[in-house]
Amino acid sequence: MGLSQNSMGLGSIFRALSHRNYRLFFGGQSISLIGTWLQITAVSWLVFRLTGSSFLLGVVGFTSRIPTFLLASFAGVLVDRWDRHRLLVATQVFSLIQALILAVLVLTGTIAFWHIIVLTLFLGVVNAFDVPVRQSFVVEMIERREDLGNAIALNSSMVNGARLVGPSVAGTLIAMMGEGWCFLLNALSFVAVIVSLLAMRITPKRRERDKTPLWLGLTEGYRYAFGFLPIRSLLLLLALVSFMAMPFTVLMPVFAGKILQGGPQTLGFLLGATGVGALAGTLFLASRRSVLGLGRIIVVASILFGIGLIGFSFSRVFWLSAAMMVVTGFGMMVQMTSTNTVLQTIVDEDKRGRVMSFYTMAFMGMVPFGSLFAGSLASAIGTPETTMIGGISCIFGSLLFARKLPAFREMVRPIYRERGIIPQRSLSTTSPEHQGM
Repeated sequence: MGLSQNSMGLGSIFRALSHRNYRLFFGGQSISLIGTWLQITAVSWLVFRLTGSSFLLGVVGFTSRIPTFLLASFAGVLVDRWDRHRLLVATQVFSLIQALILAVLVLTGTIAFWHIIVLTLFLGVVNAFDVPVRQSFVVEMIERREDLGNAIALNSSMVNGARLVGPSVAGTLIAMMGEGWCFLLNALSFVAVIVSLLAMRITPKRRERDKTPLWLGLTEGYRYAFGFLPIRSLLLLLALVSFMAMPFTVLMPVFAGKILQGGPQTLGFLLGATGVGALAGTLFLASRRSVLGLGRIIVVASILFGIGLIGFSFSRVFWLSAAMMVVTGFGMMVQMTSTNTVLQTIVDEDKRGRVMSFYTMAFMGMVPFGSLFAGSLASAIGTPETTMIGGISCIFGSLLFARKLPAFREMVRPIYRERGIIPQRSLSTTSPEHQGM
């Protein structure tokens, strides 16, 4: 890819905001995601305060994500059949209700561990629909297809801007006022995204009423996704990383409280450092003008993710741990966002919801199993050792993925030519940047 294609600038980084509907979504979601990170941080610390158990932290991580693994593929079939705009409004309303109930229980002093399990299970069911419909809906907010990759990267920048702000604010709020206020603020933050969704001008898409049984639609989606080598390999690498490496987040209270001898503010700053790296990663991707070359970036990012986790596992001082979290956040988000972008650009439109549901299963659905595994392993051999194993697995998976890149390029290149991503003048070019990945 030439320098002109990689040139950076604010206009290039934020070009998807020229689309009115996406601009509304970006504004509302940016507020809501800060509330989400307030809740994520507060739930972790609440469980640690109530139980002091790394295993139970893993259990809560499991219950929050297992519905996604079990239900996301069925949700993907429905996302391809139902109105995505209305479905997204519904998921935001249910998420608001969950946060409000959690806030009331904590502020009234009636919270018990089983309440957390039930409410995280409920939110997991909502997220099983919310994540694939959110990913699929991006296409409907972007009129110019060439801005799709930028919009996906900006979506990730929202998450990581919130990751930067939310945990730090949560740590301060928890120390001063308790976890309940974090949950209440999260509930209020959903109002912003609901209002932004209702303010959009969406042209209803005519969808043919599909009377095919749900299980047949699901089977068709599996056959399509896992029968095509690039989609299959991207999903498998993401699943491995999510299972082995992503559960470091549920173990963070142990690092903050026991290994670094800190409190909720230490936890907030560590999560905030992860957000700094992740935000840098998404801005890097947003500045790119093309999706070409993302295959190699996925490999490098996965290796960086692993190196960051290994370094973090050995650290016993706060500044080094925070630095390693920056590296971890960068590698993690670049790998996952690049995977999302490649999938969105090669998938057939009538199967987008199903493929993005498989992405959701690989990204979020494997985390509960990884959280349970990490919590059990940490209790047996130690939290740092568990985190180091996750980092090594990340590097190993990326090297296996790298071996298949030449075959991926051959398969993806015709799709990119058909969709105008590779211009005709570059058909004779043999450089990796012009080969689709």
